Amino acid sequence: MFKLFNLSLQLNGFPLRKAKTELAKIVKFSEPDYNAFLDSKKKEIFEFHCNNNPYYKSLLGDKTIEKWEDIPVMRKIHFQKPLEQRLSKGYSKKNVYINKTSGSSGDPFVFAKDKFCHALIWANIMRRFHWYGIDFNHSLQARFYGMPLDFIANKTLRLKDFLSHRYRFNIFDFSDAAMGRMLAKFQNTKFDYINGYTNSIVLLAKFLQKKQLFLCDICPTLKVCIVTSEMLFDDDKKLLQERFNIPIINEYGSAELDIIALEDPKGIWKVNSETLFVEILDENDKVLPYGQEGRIVVTSLYNKAHPMIRYEVGDIGVLDEKSTLQYPILKKLTGRTNDIAILPSGKKSPGMTFYSITKKLFDDDGNVKEFVITQTKTDTFEIDYVSENELNESEISHIKNVLDQFLESGLVYKFNRKDRIERGKSGKLKQFKSLV
Repeated sequence: MFKLFNLSLQLNGFPLRKAKTELAKIVKFSEPDYNAFLDSKKKEIFEFHCNNNPYYKSLLGDKTIEKWEDIPVMRKIHFQKPLEQRLSKGYSKKNVYINKTSGSSGDPFVFAKDKFCHALIWANIMRRFHWYGIDFNHSLQARFYGMPLDFIANKTLRLKDFLSHRYRFNIFDFSDAAMGRMLAKFQNTKFDYINGYTNSIVLLAKFLQKKQLFLCDICPTLKVCIVTSEMLFDDDKKLLQERFNIPIINEYGSAELDIIALEDPKGIWKVNSETLFVEILDENDKVLPYGQEGRIVVTSLYNKAHPMIRYEVGDIGVLDEKSTLQYPILKKLTGRTNDIAILPSGKKSPGMTFYSITKKLFDDDGNVKEFVITQTKTDTFEIDYVSENELNESEISHIKNVLDQFLESGLVYKFNRKDRIERGKSGKLKQFKSLV
């Protein structure tokens, strides 16, 4: 059968066949051979950028590097320079893959990948999605990602979606009428799987719940739903499983890197050790042992166009105690490093924990569809929410009392009912942010 997705990559200069050959070699390594391979690739990518990337060399300065842990951690702020100044020798905008981050972490930037690296990433994504019977050349995707509203950019993306065998839904409109149109599209299209932003897909499930419908009845060809980019809470996963009646799979990735981890069919969150090296660091940049929570730092082992070496993604997580270098397991993803609420007493509360408490309270009555929390002052939090009915004084008082118990007393909460929650240009929903 005609493989349009593969062909489109090849025609755009991404050597997919070569990448698949390299990937096949990596996944067949024995444990000792893999460990030797990892040491070799870490050394190779570091030395390459030391010798071929003046900007990366300037970041190192005069620092003496005797072992891997001596290499400075790269942060998003380091990439706030024109891309041309950050590319390695031999690479230009004409011979690399270029994209940009969404800016959900607060520091958006343009990045590049060399074409072999990009092809290898796609080869590995295709391999992992195949765990669920997904073939990018033939399986039709219902895609819940952002899209540009500019006419030309929108049509260009629609063409790309067509070549990639996917249909992109508009995630900037979740009115009842818009979701009715979504369900009509599912009813008339033989989608194989869903992929996209967690919160957008959860909103669809809530609409199904309100209408007492099940997506598996509307679109019986669906096999699996893969959510990404935003936190998937246990209650939301249960709702998706109930209303979709297909496996709900958690993906953790980063546009500037790759898929970092994907749940396998047994529910194990397998970290990508084929193209990446993942570390968990403490606040002093020291490597933490498996089982301890810290900052997620990732090295792209193949990207020669642009250095991504010990790069801080901006998330906090834990690698499972059962992890090995060849088979690391993501035990827990607990939020972003910049989502910290600092309270008047000096106490620090992770923003996602704060969000989780409020989410549970809102879910108790099912009235609130979605919400975001903004810390505007040390003692003040604004909660914007979309709901069928406005919260009454009794409900607000109960929410405040519970939050005081989990956080501390004396905090001020302002509740603002909205017709809709504004999303960023990417379509992502930033659930908690601090302006303090």
